Amino acid sequence: MEQREFDVVVIGSGPGGEGAAIRLAKEGKSVGVVEAHTQVGGVCTHSGTIPSKALIYMVEQLVEARQNRFFQAIQTTRRVDYKVMLEGMADVVRMQVREREGYYARNNIEIISGWANFIDSQHVEVLQAGNEPLKLRARAFVIATGSIPYRPKHVDFSHPRVMDSDTVLTMTELPRSITILGAGVVGCEYASAFRHLGIKVNLINMAPRLLPFLDEEISEALSYHLREQGTIIRNNEIFDRLDYHDDHVVSHLKSGKAIISDLFFWAAGRSGNSYGLGLNRIGVEVNDRGHIQVNENYQTAVPHIYAVGDVIGYPAMSSTSYDQGLMAGTHIVYGCQKYKPNEFIPTGIYTIPEIGTVGRSEKTLTEEKIPYEVGHAFFRNIARSQITGHLTGMLKILFHRDSLEVLGIHCFGYQAAELVHVGQMVMSDVGLSNSLLHFVNTTMNYPTFAEAYRVAALNGLNRIGAI
Repeated sequence: MEQREFDVVVIGSGPGGEGAAIRLAKEGKSVGVVEAHTQVGGVCTHSGTIPSKALIYMVEQLVEARQNRFFQAIQTTRRVDYKVMLEGMADVVRMQVREREGYYARNNIEIISGWANFIDSQHVEVLQAGNEPLKLRARAFVIATGSIPYRPKHVDFSHPRVMDSDTVLTMTELPRSITILGAGVVGCEYASAFRHLGIKVNLINMAPRLLPFLDEEISEALSYHLREQGTIIRNNEIFDRLDYHDDHVVSHLKSGKAIISDLFFWAAGRSGNSYGLGLNRIGVEVNDRGHIQVNENYQTAVPHIYAVGDVIGYPAMSSTSYDQGLMAGTHIVYGCQKYKPNEFIPTGIYTIPEIGTVGRSEKTLTEEKIPYEVGHAFFRNIARSQITGHLTGMLKILFHRDSLEVLGIHCFGYQAAELVHVGQMVMSDVGLSNSLLHFVNTTMNYPTFAEAYRVAALNGLNRIGAI
């Protein structure tokens, strides 16, 4: 067996692996990246974030065309060509792959295709299709293998009418109806997109309300608009079993309900993609959902073996995965952290309309007995919203009544995932800079969506009698 040696071997080329590999290469380390897929980018690029958001954007364009007064006047038919949408998603994936390959090439990082598993704590064996296995030795390792859909044994995922988040975008044509089990971020995003494509959507939620981690007002707004669009939401339900047929499936719930649809989409969670790595052989701890246990420096129980990204669990976002890879790489080089993660991590949810949120919710602030007030700006009152026709939604600022410190930003509407970063930047400033007055005293372009911050801030100040 051929053996090669690197300073560090990174397993996985998604955001976490990329962040670690590039940081290590910048520090002069020789880095080898093992990737099981034929192309770099990981689940994020090939079946997760990138293609799903590309689909959602195309659906948003379709929605805009249907709502735009000008297009309504000139269009007589607006049929959806799903094959064109698939081609559009594939184009975006190809562009992302080229970008990522360029990053690795410019930093002299070698990509090794194959499946890695640990022989011992200093060596991994890479199984390569059609070739002899390759043995890699390294002083340190970073595991960044991402996640896979959680697949319970009582669901037959080999059936052509059963999908999960890795296979749902392999559909070649749109169904007439779909049942989505799991109303988390993935379930809500796909429910919104599919409904706008004319598909009848049943969204089965095991919780009392959608996305309970969100501020309740935002969660309720999402529920209202999904229902208004025609999505059937069933809260507080527990899945029982599926009946499989050639032309449909029947979803049985513990409550006695039976839901008939063309397709069944399991969107109830993902597991860490740690299986088959031989971690039990080297003493790396893994929980029952495949998540690798790490410390604050992303070290496993074996100190020179690190793990980052979805494979370690929460928060399992592409943005945080990259940061974790960066921090793991830094710790490998210096034995300490030179970067401090931002306390205020934003969340973007790409439903239609979008959701952007950062900081604490009203529920959290109430439980912590923090005296807060709310400032609202409704998009229907914002000039830019009126010009573009995106009247749905609002921006909500939570702030301390006495100090005016900004405590949370919650946005529902067009470009919410972008808008939230304005608030994040203010919240990330320490001392006097984090103040509601920042939005009042900052001159923003007019007309823009960002003007909503000034409107919401003035609304909040008015509530406490400060103006």
